[in-house]
Amino acid sequence: MSSTRAEAAPLTIIQPSRGWSWAHLAELWRYRELLFFLIWRDVKVRYKQTLLGAAWAILKPFFTMVVFTIIFGRLAEIPTDDAPAPVFYFAGLLPWILFQDGITKASNSLVTNRNLVTKVYFPRLAIPLSSVVAGLVDLGLAFLVLLGMMAFFGVGLSSAVIALPGFLLLALLTAAGGGLWLAALNVAYRDVGYVTPFVVQAWMYASPVAYSATLIPAGLAEYAYWLNPMAGVVQGFRWAILGTGQPSLGLLAISTASALVLLASGLVYFRRMERTFADVV
Repeated sequence: MSSTRAEAAPLTIIQPSRGWSWAHLAELWRYRELLFFLIWRDVKVRYKQTLLGAAWAILKPFFTMVVFTIIFGRLAEIPTDDAPAPVFYFAGLLPWILFQDGITKASNSLVTNRNLVTKVYFPRLAIPLSSVVAGLVDLGLAFLVLLGMMAFFGVGLSSAVIALPGFLLLALLTAAGGGLWLAALNVAYRDVGYVTPFVVQAWMYASPVAYSATLIPAGLAEYAYWLNPMAGVVQGFRWAILGTGQPSLGLLAISTASALVLLASGLVYFRRMERTFADVV
């Protein structure tokens, strides 16, 4: 009887990853319950043992908006596409903070979860991806504040709001692509954890967060600027909500293509290095 049961039991063979195939994504889907658990865990511990808790999801973009309004809006007098400066900056900060928190937490995710990586088998992709997706909860809370600000300043939602999910997806794909690169690199080189905040900070000023992308002069410089996938995310997100600063489809296509290249290359590099994670981390 025992031998019959042994023969009927499914056999799972775990081997080092080799190359790339869609089977890896199928495996991630089989472990979707674990992915949901990791996302929920990240949401629960994000503001654990803090005095203000989830209020930081609102305070972080709000305080940054105040600084931007004073420095860029009042002192530098940078145009805000005829939108009230506080609403303009807050709308640009929401997708940026989603990206910033996602890529920063994803870059440290494997090192932070080293005990899990070295003891249990599961698709390692689930760890950095959960760090990126967990930021949607913070975005949802801050978005409610944005709606309140728009009502206060008498700004209505644009009819282009139906495109908003597409720009959110583009932000997640960009954060996931960069996060996969940095997570894999951080396992081998701990310097990445120190460099990432500076890179992300410089990336913000290369994106239309504190200004509108409509200020970029037309020509080769404009095409080069939109190679930054976050240019399409932030400008598109703001346009979808406020209806100002509409980007052309050609420029959005450039940013989208850059995001997809970043994601595809991040997936390939992550899978290539995955076999060494348990030994090095």
